[in-house]
Amino acid sequence: MYDYKIAVIGGGTGLSTILRGLKKFPIDITAIVTVADDGGSSGSLRDELDIPPPGDVRNVLVALSESEPLVQELFQYRFEEGNGLSGHPTGNLLIAAMTNITGNFATAIGSLSEVLNVRGRVLPVCNEALCLCAEYEDGSMAMGESNIPKVDKGIKRVFYERACSALDEAVRAILDADMVVLAPGSLYTSIIPNLLFEEMKNAIRDSSAQCVYCCNIMSQPGETTGLSVSKHIKAIESHVGFEFIDKVIVNDEKVKADILEKYKVENSEVVDVDTEKLNELGIEVLKSRLTSYTEMGEVRHDSRKIAAMIFSLLLDI
Repeated sequence: MYDYKIAVIGGGTGLSTILRGLKKFPIDITAIVTVADDGGSSGSLRDELDIPPPGDVRNVLVALSESEPLVQELFQYRFEEGNGLSGHPTGNLLIAAMTNITGNFATAIGSLSEVLNVRGRVLPVCNEALCLCAEYEDGSMAMGESNIPKVDKGIKRVFYERACSALDEAVRAILDADMVVLAPGSLYTSIIPNLLFEEMKNAIRDSSAQCVYCCNIMSQPGETTGLSVSKHIKAIESHVGFEFIDKVIVNDEKVKADILEKYKVENSEVVDVDTEKLNELGIEVLKSRLTSYTEMGEVRHDSRKIAAMIFSLLLDI
């Protein structure tokens, strides 16, 4: 039995990165994963089978897995050919199959967690497929998570096409946690979608847990162009309806010049850490050297370093 309970909220690469580091520490981990994705293999399975998208969940399961590397590799294997199979990772197909067998997306994830020997729990924020929509600053709209960043306008708000309840277990995880962590990731399409449910808002309001936001290192074209760290936080809290973030973890290490040039071509830049404004908001700013790089030259958080920072904060509670 671990002394500390932590609920980590997000989706995409950022969530998996943090969890890969956190599983090395003696923490009771619950990962709460977005169900807004509608692109690629996830979107295809979602549309054909009317299930929540499995892709983000698959990556989180592998990140928290303590099974043999070959099993993890099998789960991530992506078919490159075959009629109807091309583009689908094995894990997505297994999650879809188990959902059909059990009749329940969350139950399917729990069953596969046992197969992968997952450290902690992986929960979808909702047990249904939902369509994420956006309203832009000029009043125009877009439907579908994958379409929202393509418009490249300032986003006023995101919302679901229809109302739905959050998963009870996800709500309970927030209420029971010693710390709630918002993982790095796409602000409007990976982080905020988890917080749009009334049950999640109420749980965050009623929770006694510290809330820590791990802010992105780089801006994302079509979502956060020109947004400082404080504006990221304001966007999150405006969707929830009240202030709740206590601390923010930010990178304090210069990104390599040649990497910055590549990002500049894509209209992406380092997110401005406006410390003075954050202090005015009453948010504690925690700075550290957190950058790592993929073989493709993409900037990522160092999973070990950011997990160590989070664990040290838990020890101070």
